[in-house]
Amino acid sequence: MSQEPRRQEPRPARRTSLSREDTSRRVTVTSPRTAAARRPRYPATLEIDEQTRLGEVYMRSLLRTQFRLALFVCTVLACVIGGLPLLFLLIPDLSEVHLLGVPLAWAVLAGLIYPAFVIGAWLYVRQAERNERHFAELVERR
Repeated sequence: MSQEPRRQEPRPARRTSLSREDTSRRVTVTSPRTAAARRPRYPATLEIDEQTRLGEVYMRSLLRTQFRLALFVCTVLACVIGGLPLLFLLIPDLSEVHLLGVPLAWAVLAGLIYPAFVIGAWLYVRQAERNERHFAELVERR
C-alpha cells in the first residue's frame, strides 16, 4: 500500500504588529558588481595638465580659435589705418573739410581713431573670454 503525500494548503499570512519605527527604516540594496561596472573618470583637465596627445588637441583648438580672433582684429585694424589715407587720397574734397578749425584728416587720425581702438580692444577681450568659456565648458563636459 502506497500512501500519497499529503498536499499542503497555503496558510494565510500572519500579521505581525510592527511599530512605526520599524516601518520607517530603509534598507539600501547594492550589488557587488556596481564598483566593477563604473569606469574611473579621467577628466580632460588632467589630460591637459599631463600634456597627453588628447590634451594637446584641446589646447591646439583653443590656441587656433584665439589666433583666428587676433588675426581678424589685426586685419580690421590694418584696413582702418591703411584705409584712411587711401580714403583721403581717393576723395580730395575731404582735405578741404575742417572740423573745429582742424583738417578732417588730422581730426580723425588724432582724436577719433583712439576711441575706436578702445572699443575694438574691449570687443576683442570680450570675444576672447567667450572663447575661453566655451573651451572650459567643452573640457568639463567630457
